[in-house]
Amino acid sequence: MNIESFIPFVLATILILIIPGPTIILVISQAVVHGRKSVVPLVVGVLLGDFTAMTFSLLGLGAILSASAFLFSVFKWIGALYLLYLGVQLWKSKPKKHSAQDSVKKNSARSLLLSSFIVTALNPKSIAFFVAFLPQFIHPLKPVLPQLTLLGGTFLFLAVLNAALYAIFAGQLSEQIRKERVRKWFNRCGGGALIGAGIIIITAGLQRSS
Repeated sequence: MNIESFIPFVLATILILIIPGPTIILVISQAVVHGRKSVVPLVVGVLLGDFTAMTFSLLGLGAILSASAFLFSVFKWIGALYLLYLGVQLWKSKPKKHSAQDSVKKNSARSLLLSSFIVTALNPKSIAFFVAFLPQFIHPLKPVLPQLTLLGGTFLFLAVLNAALYAIFAGQLSEQIRKERVRKWFNRCGGGALIGAGIIIITAGLQRSS
């Protein structure tokens, strides 16, 4: 792949990833609540979710979703409803007076990983994005597989780095929060953000279908 094509791809990917979407909103919300110990499972979930969406795209599922409005809607509604569920749970959670690290249970890492994976993998925009975005930087006269491997690997690396930076920042912020009232405020802000993201996705879908 030419460096003239690779550099614009990296720059475009960075700009796209910096803008917080449902996945980053989830990462920030959970990292603020659970602290630095949540960074690794959240980031791993994002990596697996993006890898799953990319794999489905390369296998042709993205083309199927693009051609089938019904399947696209199914993925969209599942993802939106899951965001609403996570938002409500976070809003209702009652913070304890001790630090967030003490409140993390052994099974919390699995739960955090699963939540970030589901939100990332079930976002139909991710699958459609890979189908529409990656081919723009592929040279048609050169072997496609090595180019897709390089572009896909680069995207996954940048996505993981982006999610990790957001999670680390939010986790550091969490370590400085000690008052129960402040933690409750953060829980409600994070839960409200997740609920808002789910409502936006549902509203956009209803407008398209009308």
